Amino acid sequence: MPAKSQPTMPKSSPGQISIRDLKSIDDLAQLKEVEKEVWGMSNNDTLPLTLAIACKAAGNIFVGAFDKDKERGNAGGTLVGFAFGFLGREHGQTTVHSHMLAVLDAYRHLDLGKALKQAQRERALALGVHEMTWTYDPLQSRNAHFNFSKLGVVSDIYKVDFYGPATSSVLHQNGTDRLWVRWLLNSRRVGDRVAGTKQRGEHIEALKLLAPMVRFDPNGKPVRADLAESLSRQRVSIEIPGDILEVERTDMGLARDWREATRWAFRESLKAGFVAADFSRSIRGQQGPGAYLLQRATVSELVPEA
Repeated sequence: MPAKSQPTMPKSSPGQISIRDLKSIDDLAQLKEVEKEVWGMSNNDTLPLTLAIACKAAGNIFVGAFDKDKERGNAGGTLVGFAFGFLGREHGQTTVHSHMLAVLDAYRHLDLGKALKQAQRERALALGVHEMTWTYDPLQSRNAHFNFSKLGVVSDIYKVDFYGPATSSVLHQNGTDRLWVRWLLNSRRVGDRVAGTKQRGEHIEALKLLAPMVRFDPNGKPVRADLAESLSRQRVSIEIPGDILEVERTDMGLARDWREATRWAFRESLKAGFVAADFSRSIRGQQGPGAYLLQRATVSELVPEA
């Protein structure tokens, strides 16, 4: 969900923001503006208003973060972030697929992404749904930290060019590979991660001991390990850059090398029975390079229900 670079703006305060369902046509009409600013999308790739209205009427989940100090008539504030999920059917049960999560750059310091995901979780559980899925680019380290460290997702599916080789978004010019993540809403793991009460020391220490399937060389290029040796282990790791968007801006050839190397590592390890279990930054508490931890297990073994 990384935003484009925006001009410096005065920071907003938490008291200005309300998290609520999108209710009116005016609420839903504001989605397009947020999509365009966050992802740089053309009209062709934004969610059509008529489809949004129909999805909402059919019981799907639209939650928004509204700035109450920026009123739009009687609409109850201006939309500055949102999450949209629709009902799906996966491995024999009803799920919610969270298709979009976006927060305007000027509001990112308020941790609205987590607040919106928690609101989605509450609404899904109220519907009797116990699992949520979504996709994200596994080269986006900020999103990897958010999804695994803060929310407790796991993944056993990798999608190559899920949205095609490119879209109108400036963020989708290096392919659209995605990890399909699973959020087991009733699990102890998710409850602990959302509450911030679970220490991940074991996983972080494990990463230090593993020889990565993909690692940095001294020049910042990806180097692949021996496949047979990697897959003979119970745990493997995959390193990624700290800011793939900056790599794309400065050296698209290098960015494509990272895409191809990590695509190989994820596809081969997941096919061999591993599950993406966690992500850790190289320097704790700081945005930067990091590594995925993958374990040989099933999702149910890794994330038992509470």
